[in-house]
Amino acid sequence: MTNPVVLIAEELSPATRAALGDGVDVRTVDGTDRVALLDAVSDVDALLVRSATTVDTEVFQHAPKLKAVARAGVGLDNVDVDAATSAGVMVINAPTSNIVSAAELAIAHMLAGLRHIAEASASTKDGRWERKQLTGLELFEKTVGIVGFGRIGQLVAERLQPFGVELLCYDPYVSKARAAEFSVTSVTLEELMRRADILTIHMPKTPETTGMIGADQFAVAKPSLHVVNAARGGLIDEDALYDALTTGQIRSAGLDVFSAEPPSASESASRLLTLPNVTLTPHLGASTDEAQERAGVAVAKSVRLALAGELVPDAVNVSGGEIAKSVRPGIALADRMGQVFTALADYSPSKLKVIVRGEIAEKDVSAVKLSALRGVFRPIVDQTVSYVNAPVLAEQRDIDVELVTDTHSERFRNEIELRGTLSSGRIVSVVGTLASKTQEHKLVGINGHQLDVPLSDHMLVITYRDRPGIVGQIGAVLGGAGSNIAGMQVSREADSGSEALVALNLDRPATGELAATIQSSIDATRAAAVNVSY
Repeated sequence: MTNPVVLIAEELSPATRAALGDGVDVRTVDGTDRVALLDAVSDVDALLVRSATTVDTEVFQHAPKLKAVARAGVGLDNVDVDAATSAGVMVINAPTSNIVSAAELAIAHMLAGLRHIAEASASTKDGRWERKQLTGLELFEKTVGIVGFGRIGQLVAERLQPFGVELLCYDPYVSKARAAEFSVTSVTLEELMRRADILTIHMPKTPETTGMIGADQFAVAKPSLHVVNAARGGLIDEDALYDALTTGQIRSAGLDVFSAEPPSASESASRLLTLPNVTLTPHLGASTDEAQERAGVAVAKSVRLALAGELVPDAVNVSGGEIAKSVRPGIALADRMGQVFTALADYSPSKLKVIVRGEIAEKDVSAVKLSALRGVFRPIVDQTVSYVNAPVLAEQRDIDVELVTDTHSERFRNEIELRGTLSSGRIVSVVGTLASKTQEHKLVGINGHQLDVPLSDHMLVITYRDRPGIVGQIGAVLGGAGSNIAGMQVSREADSGSEALVALNLDRPATGELAATIQSSIDATRAAAVNVSY
């Protein structure tokens, strides 16, 4: 078996390469050379980039084997996530890699602005000694308003505590109690703008947050206000900021990000370059050695999971969150049960319920649904089916998919059921569980028949009218075909003559022709060849 191929399109640290492990073949290409990139991706399994390589529909069209694209950083402006999802390619980034660097840069901009660091450095290098003209302000006992109290905002708060400041925050999605845990008072945006001596913004950029700090906010601010933006360009209305800075409405600003980058590309941003009371840096929030290495190592580890067929819970185009340890064994079981379902159903259902019962139902089991969908489509779709595009395939086929959880399970500690309604109205149900300490995959129910058989790679499932001699006839057909029975269980209703179901474990793959021969020879209601993998 050949090793998966990982293509690195930009400079990454030796630690990143080491984190990929020995079980991959690593190649390199200059991602900015479009022709070379398209040629290089033709047979790769994963692509690692930073910000200079554009990964779009054309790249995916040239990369039929591609399973994952990893951006060693936070932003994904250079990766077409929708195109990746349609192609079934997992998109991975490192959302927490730069949070410390970003928080520290915001604080650096606070101190630099209050103490005129940039202007003082330039003045001193120019031979001037302007101590009086560059008298600054202390951070001590100032009021700092933090707009956006997520991970970075919280890190800023923690690092500012020793400076002896009063901390306010505005974030409609963070409770007052949560803010209080950091000794921060949660207030409205208007109150924050009125009270703050320093404003630092740490919001994501969305249609709702774009321009959220503008003329109305500056109108109520103190004239001593120092504004810092090391989050995303466009969160502050740059025209309103320019007016506030030039009219004395506010004191100063420190900016690392702009609505257009470099800022000379935008009239509103470029005007800020001319102001002496603005300290500027060229989007350096993630530009530390530690953040760059942390990002590379993080995505390399995620790529390893993706190449192993594992679910990467923080992939940007995969729904679900962190997978609990108790849930993880059920991921593979759900995939294989999806394959069993498809073999028994013959074609896609119009409705599909993924039902999780037992102790694990108390956890987030959305990954179980994704894995079951992946299994359902793998036998019938001629493209790569992944955790990424399985929901898309269901949507394209108008399949109504529902996840149902129930903490009570009558027979087992935990069980997973796939129950689908076909367009004909027929209902197909498959129930599985994980047995003993070995976590063996078992089929414990098919279409209302209770079973307890290993979910092996090769099986036959036959439904027929119960009567003497049937099992012998089945054995004779299998023997004639050179197929050995490794295990078998018959489940029937109480009375002879009623419906029975037999599940057989085979040593070799079952074929549709073999199933059809058995169905004909015993006049079975249905016979299905089931061959599953993971």
